[in-house]
Amino acid sequence: MYDSNDSGSGLIDRAPQWSLLDERCQLRLSPIGGKFLHDLETVSASISDDLKTFYYDQTLDHFNYRPESYTTFQQRYVVNSKYWGGATSNAPILAYFGAEAPLDGDLSAIGFLADNAQQFRALILFIEHRYYGKSIPFGSREEALRNASTLGYFNSAQAIADYAEIITHVKETLHANYSPVIVIGGSYGGMLASWFRLKYPHVALGALASSAPILYFDDITPQNGYFSVVSKDFKEASETCYQTIQKSWSEIDKATSQPSGLSNLSEEFKTCRPLSNSSELKNYLESVYSTAAQYNHPPDYPVTIVCGGIDGAPSDASILEKIYAGLVAYRGIRSCYVNEPRNISETTVGWRWQTCSEMVIPIGRGNDTMFEPDPFILSSYIEQCRSIYGVPPRPHWVTSYYGGHDIKLILHNFGSNIIFSNGLRDPYSTGGVLGNISDTIVAVSTVNGSHCLDILFAKESDPEWLVMQRKVEVRIIKQWITKYHADLLAYKK
Repeated sequence: MYDSNDSGSGLIDRAPQWSLLDERCQLRLSPIGGKFLHDLETVSASISDDLKTFYYDQTLDHFNYRPESYTTFQQRYVVNSKYWGGATSNAPILAYFGAEAPLDGDLSAIGFLADNAQQFRALILFIEHRYYGKSIPFGSREEALRNASTLGYFNSAQAIADYAEIITHVKETLHANYSPVIVIGGSYGGMLASWFRLKYPHVALGALASSAPILYFDDITPQNGYFSVVSKDFKEASETCYQTIQKSWSEIDKATSQPSGLSNLSEEFKTCRPLSNSSELKNYLESVYSTAAQYNHPPDYPVTIVCGGIDGAPSDASILEKIYAGLVAYRGIRSCYVNEPRNISETTVGWRWQTCSEMVIPIGRGNDTMFEPDPFILSSYIEQCRSIYGVPPRPHWVTSYYGGHDIKLILHNFGSNIIFSNGLRDPYSTGGVLGNISDTIVAVSTVNGSHCLDILFAKESDPEWLVMQRKVEVRIIKQWITKYHADLLAYKK
């Protein structure tokens, strides 16, 4: 999820110190975002009527035996059993892993499970990530987010242990011990799904990891990968649009240097409050372009919309007038733009902690994009995180705990049953697994795809390449389940 102008820091509010981190933290990993997030349709009555919400008494700390570790909190999960074939036939369970947002949006947008439950005769299970939505430790959000001591239980290892506990609980409750489980996630949730398959192979038979940039850690992926793809998306849409954006940054600087420059820029871009510096406008525009590229979904294709506005401006329009036209085309006609008042979301507050603890994704920019250079400097990042939370990030922990370096060499002989799906127009695809690792750890990519597109609800307007991508994923999962049932039958003889 990507709030292009959401720069507050929530309960730990020291926003002036966040120049670098505000920009990095906006590049979030949610499956839904951009214009789609605002236009999200409500779950149809036929689907919502089949959803039943439960709460599990979840353990606060799975990895210690100190008395406080045994504290519990209520963790939300949602079940749809409409098409389930039942425990006696060992029918499968499709489990979706919530990520850095409340579960409600996923129930509305993530359609891969509901679209395919009938043919799989599968139980559907959605699990909310700890510290989001209604799954809050310590009794309240304010208490849970109070400081690094309470936030210390907010990490991916605890989250996937939560998922293992709930999946096991559901299977025991339904007497479905031999029902195979396929875990599914998108973006950060896709990372969790792939890591879960590696860490908990006794719980999950396989994983579908959509748009999961598991290699965007510890300098495995070049730091400019994200913005290189954003630039490529715009250049492919329109060379003149790309060049206009590329030239606009110096034009903003030039305008700012003039008498009353910031005031004039504020008026030209109809900002919701006067600009205090040029970076406010630049960061806003950067976020618009990045969001458009990351969620460049059909049939609208937001990158095309932005470039249509820029290229469609009058021929005598200045560069900044063209940029404004692109902004209006993308955002629609509004009373104001930039610095828009908005509530600080749970995702903003939560993801900021996660990226300041273990999810250190080194995204930077060199001289080879349509943006101004802005390299990721780890030492500065660490100090900014330390100044906010009192503890530094652990930038190498993800690769130490889950792996990532030499992934093909390692997983070729170790892992199995993971689909890494990516759309190559998604800027995060540069940190994804784009080639097959083995016969059972496979990459399913589409040239024109965008972020997590394959796990959203299918539409009649979906292009053929997207329909085929989903069919390939379903076929692979069916193969896993068929083999499992054959192995189970042989095991029981």
